[in-house]
Amino acid sequence: MKDFIIHKAGSRGHAENEWLSSYQTFSFSRYYHPERIQFGALRVLNDDTVAGGKGFGSHPHDNMEIISIPLEGALEHRDNLGNTGIIRKGDIQVMTTGTGVFHSEVNADPEQPVKFLQIWIFPKQLNVKPRYEQITLDRVHQVNQLQQIVSPYPEEEGCQINQDAWFSMGTFERSKTARYNARITNNGLYFFVINGSFNIEGQKLDSRDGMGIPECGPVNIEALEDNSTILIMDIPMKVDQQNM
Repeated sequence: MKDFIIHKAGSRGHAENEWLSSYQTFSFSRYYHPERIQFGALRVLNDDTVAGGKGFGSHPHDNMEIISIPLEGALEHRDNLGNTGIIRKGDIQVMTTGTGVFHSEVNADPEQPVKFLQIWIFPKQLNVKPRYEQITLDRVHQVNQLQQIVSPYPEEEGCQINQDAWFSMGTFERSKTARYNARITNNGLYFFVINGSFNIEGQKLDSRDGMGIPECGPVNIEALEDNSTILIMDIPMKVDQQNM
């Protein structure tokens, strides 16, 4: 039997103000849980809703891989390197902050909220040149199968990331199944249910539940209802302390 860690949606941290509602799987800002600092190289998994016209003003980051996955609405990115872009559902954005970058992420719609996942991954190499990439996915390839959306290699499908990490997403009808195996030895898997519900190795996960398996072989997933969407993060479990 595989060892696993389950993070139920209702157990996450929550921060809210007049324009932001943020659910945090791992310790972040004022939310601190000693057993939820990270899962291997996965440091932050925030489920954010930002009011129309509002957002995160310009602020700095360095030596972190930041992935944004819109779920609803439109998110506008700007940074001090001259990159600008708007991402919507079906798009993926990856920012390698490396030696340092100032950026803002703001709701591009003045009225409708934007909902998105913000994910931080510790990098493989420190102090690299910052880079920004966004792509639009062909979501046909996510129907009842997993589509790779992030990879370490530019020649592979998805945005490139400065880490031995692979992300995949898929939307499944009830009873449809898939099988996933970590790409390299010593990587673990973290599953996050975006919509619907899944059976993963005998464990039922509902919308916004997460599950980590630090050491595993092939993992079977089964959708328990129609229009169930899952994100799988295949990530190193060992991170050099200098990256912490």
